Amino acid sequence: MNVAGLPVERRIALAAQRAGFGGVVAPGHLARAAAAAPQRIVALGGHVVPQPAWLRALLAMPLEPETLYVDGGTVAMIQTEHPGRVLDVVTRCSGPGDLAGALNGAVRVVQEPLQPSGRFALGGPADVPAAEAWLLRSLVKPSEGFMSRHVERRISLAVTHRLAGTRMTPNAMTVVSVAIGLVGAPFFLATESLLQMIGALLFLAHSILDGCDGELARLKFQESRAGAVLDFWGDNLVHVAVFACMAVGWSLASGSSWPLVLGAITIVSALATATFAARRFIGGAAPDAASTAGRVAEALSHRDFIYLIVALAAFGKAPWFLVPAAVGTPSFLLLLLVGDGGRRAARRP
Repeated sequence: MNVAGLPVERRIALAAQRAGFGGVVAPGHLARAAAAAPQRIVALGGHVVPQPAWLRALLAMPLEPETLYVDGGTVAMIQTEHPGRVLDVVTRCSGPGDLAGALNGAVRVVQEPLQPSGRFALGGPADVPAAEAWLLRSLVKPSEGFMSRHVERRISLAVTHRLAGTRMTPNAMTVVSVAIGLVGAPFFLATESLLQMIGALLFLAHSILDGCDGELARLKFQESRAGAVLDFWGDNLVHVAVFACMAVGWSLASGSSWPLVLGAITIVSALATATFAARRFIGGAAPDAASTAGRVAEALSHRDFIYLIVALAAFGKAPWFLVPAAVGTPSFLLLLLVGDGGRRAARRP
């Protein structure tokens, strides 16, 4: 069975590798993953769709030696000094339940639920839509803004669901979203509300589709540093283009240069913030949530501001966004610097 564009067996193998298991095989309907220390063996039923975080929890879970822990026909796990003997039995079994019967007497068998969350057991092809919906829900980050979580993610996840079974790659999706954002930027040179609204909606479409590349990457285990760099700087390129067009359009309409100053402050601060943040965020790091600066910086990083641009564009006033942006963007940079300084101070002995 295929789930979200990948066969279940392939999804098990990739999730196990991502979780840090040292080796993966899939004999028949049973997947086996051996950790770097070969004593830990985990057997999954071929109908189980796992999350990497769940497999990592199994890998770190304390076990009594030479005891087979069995959770129905879903998963069995053992810590053994004789992995060859166990693996020989594994290859002759059709699932965790059979493994329990085959090893009963040779090791102690305990029936016990093993980390129930983080997996989806398929009962048959009819359960595939529910499994895919479960996987898609897991892609929503708890730190996202209100509109991102309740509006943009609903749309991006629906698009990702459609694309999961195609050849569309995360990097190609990034290029599409960046292109849409850049096409929308020149509309902010205009003073007419209709043209500004077109630009704002294209900017919003860029933001929505920008979520699809990361969703596809995580859903199909196609994350890469190159993809993260392309996504990060492509997004910032769109922001710079939009702010620049707002500043130029407002300057031309007003016959003054001060909108250019607002635009320059916003753009320089945004690029400085991006340069600073790239070192930490492209690799998956995040602001220190324990600090006040970290919490505020996390809140400011949400892209709910796009809806303010849409609202202003309805009245032909989208460039007015540069006023709060020229204050908020340098403030965001300052908070990142303060948070980074606090982290460094905390590390000092």
